[in-house]
Amino acid sequence: MKILVTGSNGQLGSELQFLSKNYSEFEFEFTDFPGLDITNAEQVEAAFSKGAFDYCINCAAYTAVDKAEEDKESCDRINVLGSKVLAKACNDHNAILIHISTDFVFDGTSNKPLKEDQSTAPVNYYGESKLNGELAVSNATEKYFIFRTSWLYSSFGNNFVKTMIKLSESRDELNIIADQIGSPTYARDLAQSILHIVSSNSDQFGLYHYSNEGVASWYDFTCAIFEYKGIGTKVNPIPTEKYPTPAARPHYSVMDKSKFTETFNESITHWRSSLKNCLELIS
Repeated sequence: MKILVTGSNGQLGSELQFLSKNYSEFEFEFTDFPGLDITNAEQVEAAFSKGAFDYCINCAAYTAVDKAEEDKESCDRINVLGSKVLAKACNDHNAILIHISTDFVFDGTSNKPLKEDQSTAPVNYYGESKLNGELAVSNATEKYFIFRTSWLYSSFGNNFVKTMIKLSESRDELNIIADQIGSPTYARDLAQSILHIVSSNSDQFGLYHYSNEGVASWYDFTCAIFEYKGIGTKVNPIPTEKYPTPAARPHYSVMDKSKFTETFNESITHWRSSLKNCLELIS
């Protein structure tokens, strides 16, 4: 089994690299820009022709949510065009694409966990680009898994968990948004689930929701980080309007994961347990 991983230097890609040592039966090729530019059709075609891949796990994405509001061209190029190019190459070479999307495709007006078939209405350009990327994938190939995930963090790369720990070193108290509700997701859990699906050679293609179990606000998440790390910085809950950002965020984006757990017969860890596991790796 030959597996191409794009965007391999990011959080999810780094977790896949870490876990790959447990899968000696697979041959991985880890790539990232500029080694492989997923928006360059000729470069991607050459890579697929040479690599003869069975799977492509696309971890490459433009994820600067606020910056996307002013840099729409770059956001679209990576999240839409890049997704389309990879999906077409997978289709042409009979490879299976595993593509990562986001909870930000929803508008945040729901008050119960969101299912895959519920209507989408992104409230920011990043979410719009990721939704268009999903459509580009599904229009270009039939053999795909799309996983919408949320609030991703890891011991690798830059993320909310590391930012909060760093801020606590110089602040006596922090004001954190308490009215945006979602589910933190440990990238290692998602990476492990992806590799489990590859190992099972599943053909249950389609769109799935995946995050850790449980719900939290950013305030709840921060309090848990500080609790588990023994950090004494005070955390104050604030409403979204007290912390304006260029890009709007959905107020509620908790996803229903029952399709994933039932299809693949796999349980998902609660976010608090996964956070503890991750924090053990962060000094």
